[in-house]
Amino acid sequence: MSKGPVMVSAEETAKNKAFMEQMAASGTERYIRRHSKQARWTHGITIIACILLCISGLFVFVPALAAAVGADTVFAIRMSHRVLGVIFVLVPLISAIMAPKGVKHIFKNLFDRWDSDDKKWMMLFFPYLFMAKWIHMPDQREVKSGQRFADGMLWFSGALMGITGVFLLLGTTLFDFGGGVYGVMLFLHDIGFLLIAVFGLAHIFLGAGIFQPYRGTAKLMFGDGTVSESDALYHWGHWARQEIASGENVIEKKA
Repeated sequence: MSKGPVMVSAEETAKNKAFMEQMAASGTERYIRRHSKQARWTHGITIIACILLCISGLFVFVPALAAAVGADTVFAIRMSHRVLGVIFVLVPLISAIMAPKGVKHIFKNLFDRWDSDDKKWMMLFFPYLFMAKWIHMPDQREVKSGQRFADGMLWFSGALMGITGVFLLLGTTLFDFGGGVYGVMLFLHDIGFLLIAVFGLAHIFLGAGIFQPYRGTAKLMFGDGTVSESDALYHWGHWARQEIASGENVIEKKA
């Protein structure tokens, strides 16, 4: 939690300046590991499956679109929707089984208590997107306050889509749950789709770096999972300083 401005002594300032000069002379730059290879692969496969599920689902569940492409095409899309649904459910589950500590860490961040910096960051978020040069954002921990809410909604809607999707699949293949249960599952499936559409688009807009403050952030999940020390301090000040102090995930790369 931030207790106010970080006071830096003249001695520390001189040391920092000397360090930066040394790094510049050596032609290297420091980076912090933020996402593991497993996390990046899980994220990539799941998000691709999710996007394809949203597209195929429109043709499966919207009569006008189904009529426009014809019965044979709808059948092919329906089968692909089922396969993609299995991938969407199994990949995160397998990844969670392989790295239970990682899942625990994710949910610890999602449900972490908001402090004054978190509340102030959320209040400034929308103006900051368009006026980043003039607005100074408070330091954040590993996951920003707004991201905690948005990611939490994605986890919830993804779980809702997965669970209801399994019921819908089983109800049309192996079991007969009855029209009532099927109708409820389909309604909840639609709710999950709407939530994923809203929060997923927001996630893509920010994660893809469409707005200036987030340019380059796509490399975190679709690159090598590292972030430069300067960018880490800018976006996640509290987390970056902890990582720099420990040195465990800090690496050097050629500039």
